[in-house]
Amino acid sequence: MKLRAELAGKDHEVILRRGDATVVAFVEGRNYEVELRELARGQYLLVSGANIYKCRVEQKRDAAAGESFEVSLGGHSYDVNIVDPKRLRSGQSSAAHHTGAAELVSPMPGKIVRVLVAAGANVEAGTGIIVVEAMKMQNEMKAPKGGVVVSINAAEGATVNAGDVLAVIE
Repeated sequence: MKLRAELAGKDHEVILRRGDATVVAFVEGRNYEVELRELARGQYLLVSGANIYKCRVEQKRDAAAGESFEVSLGGHSYDVNIVDPKRLRSGQSSAAHHTGAAELVSPMPGKIVRVLVAAGANVEAGTGIIVVEAMKMQNEMKAPKGGVVVSINAAEGATVNAGDVLAVIE
């Protein structure tokens, strides 16, 4: 999942991949991999190698364009605003998903593991289209809307870059 986060007045590009018990985050080109354990609602234990951190996350209610959180970590509190670029696009042009073409875009570099449908197939919203593997985690890219798969732009085994259009649905 590709996000934009605002922390201390600065925007940061964040790419998140969540496994069963791990989270991999790419922040401004730096890679962070942590084991995530939920202690209670909004309280987490983050394990990174020999380092253990207790984290508290509280959602704020005053966010306009995204989600706003207060994150307490290491004795410090941080105000973090998260904006999902897909949510922004859909909010600005929600009609585009109903009448225009929708593109499935690779959120990060990876390898195509499986192509689940062929061009010309009729799909419903949420149908799996392509599976991308990155950092040993597989991410099933799903149709954002129902329609016809106009094109599949990647084959199994192909390497893709972040931002590559993998499929188009009309």
